[in-house]
Amino acid sequence: MRLMNKKTILAALGAAMVLTSVSAPAQAQRDPAYAAARASGEVGEKADGYLGIVGAATPALQRLVNDINIKRKAVYAKRAQAEGATVEQYAFAAGCLAVMRTSSGEKYQTPDGTWMTRTGDAPTRDPRCP
Repeated sequence: MRLMNKKTILAALGAAMVLTSVSAPAQAQRDPAYAAARASGEVGEKADGYLGIVGAATPALQRLVNDINIKRKAVYAKRAQAEGATVEQYAFAAGCLAVMRTSSGEKYQTPDGTWMTRTGDAPTRDPRCP
């Protein structure tokens, strides 16, 4: 991944804030299955900006995660194009923020791919996170 300039980082963080502060809670309100899966630890925030399945995937859970990730990628692509960045750069910045915004008891993925349960302490994030 190439390094992002300051403007790109700020724009990516703006996109990430929209995704994590508006889209995720709004999605949870519209879809009780998402809220239940997040609360039970079946899904969690990945370091790459996408939602992941923590344990065994059922077909319904896989469909739910795929749907959310398709919507996230569409937002990343639109904003990345507008700012001259890559989708991956936006996804990474969104992942940094999404992991940081997890609540105690929710799952997130560390940079080495390990799934952790958020405690009251700060989550383990990629050192490249802004």
